[in-house]
Amino acid sequence: MIDIQHAEPRHRTGWERLWRQNIIQFGAPDMPNDVIDGLWLRILDPGHPMQAWLALDDTASKDDQSVIGLAHLIIHPHTFTLRNVAYLEDFWVSPDHRSRGIGGLMMDALQKQARQNNWLRLYWLTASDNHGAQRLYDRLAKRVDSVLYKIDVA
Repeated sequence: MIDIQHAEPRHRTGWERLWRQNIIQFGAPDMPNDVIDGLWLRILDPGHPMQAWLALDDTASKDDQSVIGLAHLIIHPHTFTLRNVAYLEDFWVSPDHRSRGIGGLMMDALQKQARQNNWLRLYWLTASDNHGAQRLYDRLAKRVDSVLYKIDVA
């Protein structure tokens, strides 16, 4: 059975295993350990706007192997409403567990959290060539025609 829950300290090893898969895939394989440690501290800090939700497989033999999916959210205000919105910064399912409906389960759980917390919206970006993710997202959400600009200042 798959359970979706907020990250807890005991999930660190499994979360980090998946996070390292994600950063290799998306071009940041040399992310310093202090950044990874800092990200984990933010996730665990209830006063920080960042959250992590994990997909856990309760049939896995080791706790670090039970973490099979992750979602990082950043909760923030919005200028058109007094309600918060949630930006889905990272979404990753272990390649060994894809095509089992885990991404859909995770998205359902995130939507449930959004409703329970009275967030106006859950939104995210994905790469234009990430066709696998887009197949899932096109089933679950309305595609918005936007163009992203960015300026790296550091």
